[in-house]
Amino acid sequence: MATLVTNSASEDRKDFPIGVVGGHGPNSYFNNSMYQRRAVNAAKDITDDFITKKLDIKSFCDSSTSRTIRLVDMGCAVGPNTFEAMQGLIEIIKTKYKTQCPNSPLIPEFQVFFNDQSTSDFNTLFSSLPQEREYLVAGVPGSFHGRLFPASSLHIVYTSYALHWLSEAPQVLQDRNSPAWNKGRIHYTSAPESVVSAYASQFAQDLDAFLNARAEEIVGGGMMVIIIPSVPDGMPYSQLAKGLMFNAMGSILLDMAKQGKVREDEVDAFNMPVYDCPPGEFTAIVERNGSFGIEAMGLTDPAPWLKGPVDIPELVVHTKAAWEGMLTKHFEAEIVNELFDRLIQKLCKISDQVDSAPKEKTQAYFVLQRK
Repeated sequence: MATLVTNSASEDRKDFPIGVVGGHGPNSYFNNSMYQRRAVNAAKDITDDFITKKLDIKSFCDSSTSRTIRLVDMGCAVGPNTFEAMQGLIEIIKTKYKTQCPNSPLIPEFQVFFNDQSTSDFNTLFSSLPQEREYLVAGVPGSFHGRLFPASSLHIVYTSYALHWLSEAPQVLQDRNSPAWNKGRIHYTSAPESVVSAYASQFAQDLDAFLNARAEEIVGGGMMVIIIPSVPDGMPYSQLAKGLMFNAMGSILLDMAKQGKVREDEVDAFNMPVYDCPPGEFTAIVERNGSFGIEAMGLTDPAPWLKGPVDIPELVVHTKAAWEGMLTKHFEAEIVNELFDRLIQKLCKISDQVDSAPKEKTQAYFVLQRK
């Protein structure tokens, strides 16, 4: 039976939801998260290999009277990707346990925690749980930038396509007296260096908070798998397809402001709270924090399966499923719907740029081990 934990020690910072579309409808994240699932699978073999080599299951079971291995997916959304990821990790652990403890007649029990913001659709998540599963389940709502679990209670922490979401957009972006005032843009794409630095600083602060919280919750020798969208060190974000998309969205909203559909100050006050951290910056933050060792890291192609032209309508549908809830916090629903309708048209006009944008090294993976 699934148990929903509602009294986490950490409240959602700034109540800033990731905003995926809940339910099982045609526009839901549940039915439109294929890109994310395929992207994560592109790094799966690499991360699985390092977990197999480095994870010491025997020490966990020898030191635990309950013989329970606890895993958590942080930023799990509403499924189905999270179920596949958790089952994959459990299979690795079972195989490693049989290797390390060949004479043991018992396989450890597994408990999986699903974590996301309190605004996430946990009802859809739990109603979609696989019927044939070999783990106990609990939901833990709350921001992963703070403590969520008892000390030394977790063995494996997994998070994919979640840590690039900031706890809040940098406040300085709305300060008219600051060089980082982000007027006329909704992201750091094509922005001055002061804007990029503000985003990088917010990400560093958030990642450090995340690492500090996990350092208290993960047992010594426990591991963490992190998969995030990224960009090679030194590459301008405007070269990426997502950069083209952010520029297009900002341009569309400004056009709608000129047409009187939204106020220009509404557009200026909105900044996408996402930062695709280059691996060099990420590594420096982890090393400065000092609680985890980096066992593996690298950049991969999140879409090796994509050989032909990008299907722009399909891409926008998947993007809307991930971002709509967050956008409707700031703009009216009809404005958001029109924004995405126009986005398809605008990106189709520059489809050659979208198709030729770099893809091969735009996803980072990190395997960390608690010291």
